Amino acid sequence: MPAYSLLINGKTYPVDADAQMPLLWVIRELVGLTGTKYGCGIAQCGACTVHLKGAPVRSCSFPVSAVLNQPITTIEGISKDNSHPIQKAWIAEQVPQCGYCQSGQIMSAVALLKTNPQPTDDAIDAAMQGNICRCGTYPRIRKAIKRAAGIPPTPNGQ
Repeated sequence: MPAYSLLINGKTYPVDADAQMPLLWVIRELVGLTGTKYGCGIAQCGACTVHLKGAPVRSCSFPVSAVLNQPITTIEGISKDNSHPIQKAWIAEQVPQCGYCQSGQIMSAVALLKTNPQPTDDAIDAAMQGNICRCGTYPRIRKAIKRAAGIPPTPNGQ
């Protein structure tokens, strides 16, 4: 197996992996960062979302050979102490129910606010539509994104 060097969360990790091994499995099994979750394996649910060069991608659909020399950020790289505004808002709004999808949800929300610091409801819905939450916490997710953006709640609480 080839040896690769990956830059994940600002740290270089040497990994021995088949060129076609999905980035998700490299991150979880070879690097040992387990915050990124396996959901569907076909890039449809968003549980495996990480940032590649700052943009959200589904790590289950990228072979490790396609991400060489590109900075990767996982949920562990957002902050060491839950101090990122999105993480604070997630906690304040009590977003998670089962929590399984939340690392992917947070990664998508962080990317949204990076490119659109004052998103509308439509912009939030568009940015988050590829992330599935089986528990249906979508209203709390929207409310947390707005909180992190400093957007006051509307009369209906969202």
